[in-house]
Amino acid sequence: MIPLQLVIIILSLRSTFSQQYYDHTPCSSHTTNPAAAYTCASAGTSCPSFIVYRANRPFSTVSAISTLFQTDSHSLLSVNPNVSTPSQSLPSGHELLIPVTCSCAADRFYRSYFTYTATQNTSISEIACAVYQGLVKSAALTEENHARGNGVSAGSTLRLPLRCACLDDVSEKDSVKYLVTYPFIEGDNTKKLAGKFNVAEEEIWRFNRMDPFSPPVFPNTTVLIPVREEPWINFSIPDADPPTLQFLPTLPVEKRPNDPELKKLYIAGSVIGTFLIAALTISCCLYMKALKKFKIERIRIEEISAATKNFSGEVKTSGGIYRCGGEANAMMMIKEMRLENTRQAIDVHSRINHVNIVKLHGICYGGDDDEDPTSSCCYLVFELPFNGSLRDCLKSSSGALQWCRRTRIAFDIATGLYYLRYSVAGYTDQLRLSSDNIYLSSSWRAKIFVSGENVRSSGAGESVDRSGEMFDFGVVLMEVIGGKEVEVDERGVREAMGFMGEKEGGCFDQLRSFVDSSLRDDYPLAEALCLAVLAGSCADHDPMHRPSIEDALKILARML
Repeated sequence: MIPLQLVIIILSLRSTFSQQYYDHTPCSSHTTNPAAAYTCASAGTSCPSFIVYRANRPFSTVSAISTLFQTDSHSLLSVNPNVSTPSQSLPSGHELLIPVTCSCAADRFYRSYFTYTATQNTSISEIACAVYQGLVKSAALTEENHARGNGVSAGSTLRLPLRCACLDDVSEKDSVKYLVTYPFIEGDNTKKLAGKFNVAEEEIWRFNRMDPFSPPVFPNTTVLIPVREEPWINFSIPDADPPTLQFLPTLPVEKRPNDPELKKLYIAGSVIGTFLIAALTISCCLYMKALKKFKIERIRIEEISAATKNFSGEVKTSGGIYRCGGEANAMMMIKEMRLENTRQAIDVHSRINHVNIVKLHGICYGGDDDEDPTSSCCYLVFELPFNGSLRDCLKSSSGALQWCRRTRIAFDIATGLYYLRYSVAGYTDQLRLSSDNIYLSSSWRAKIFVSGENVRSSGAGESVDRSGEMFDFGVVLMEVIGGKEVEVDERGVREAMGFMGEKEGGCFDQLRSFVDSSLRDDYPLAEALCLAVLAGSCADHDPMHRPSIEDALKILARML
């Protein structure tokens, strides 16, 4: 079988690496994001590039800034003609272009490396977000230096992988010369940047794959500016206005003589005030907890009966699910479940809120009394994404699932799994994933259906083994590629992915026959092979050889 390491090499066949992804995660976050670094095609290649840095205390001269970036002052002066001497004092926030060498590392991410020695006790976040202004993320700085914790002692030297990018797409090199890395500050927007660098705002959106209708940007995050010539900054474009300082008039305070009775009154007032504040805080916490507890709506059995046409088989599908509603925004599915599974589902959904997870709207206890929670049968009401389950969509021969939608669906599923694993407090359950419990919205975005019946809870003190989830994810990827249901066992996987053991020529021929015929060869062969390699690796018979969900996300992010 082709090893997973070749996935990155396969991706290098693509020519769209000049377009990167804008990463909106906070600079100080220690959570790794798949878009936290700019991807590249060929390890070992490099290019001249530029980053933007703002003068600040203590880096308020070209001389000090050149020392910070281990370059000479004259190099900075040559690309910043508005500054005359290395010792010229620059106003706080004055932007400078810093020439750097941007290299493609072995892991296929662009970086420009520098070192920094702490002059006093500080932190990873302070260095990344204050000293280097978001040109490196805290998570990347921690990973690069194998740091334990956020603290950095005086005298410690860190290796900094600053964000940068080169033009990998040959077709772009005729019109764009450099990609300038620009760190946003409060009040920035892409329109202002377009004026500063004399480029079209649409080009900024395109090279950073930003939403043209709503391109939100955040301080201490970076964006790539595609420039057609040697970069220069138009300082006639005003920066964001600083907040206006307003002062209230002060009145002289008369000094009063010491009064023992008044002092006692002050002490008593402080104690009572502290008690009242504590009581108010506790009350607010209890109130918010109560609101959260009753967030899921209680629904009467009569409403469920009406919605399901008196539990008619016409609207009932496999798995005890009733599909109800007519309008797209009123579609819902009602899941009939046993009480013990219902409790588990509610517990899970009380901690979940994510666009790639099907939402739970309400609950109904079965029986004559819908308020009786001891009933053996319950009904959970979930949203029903407009296009139904992934399995049904794959069975359809309508051709609606073009290749680009399939890669986005794979990425959405991986994002949902990543969220469940790392962003839900106390979540140690294991999800049994299948194309039957993945649903697609009206815009063909994937949502994972998490019910009590497809979740296995880990016992107290039991180690959580996620390799089963990755196996299921690999099987789903096979179905996304081939459009056919795959048996969820090792034999079914071997039969589906047998072509991966073929020699190169036979492998491609077998791959073409494996890919869903409804695509009519309208897909990039390199991407199909990449996705097939990832699917096979996720479903490897040895759990130790299966990739992590983080690795899968990084690979899928490059295919979008």
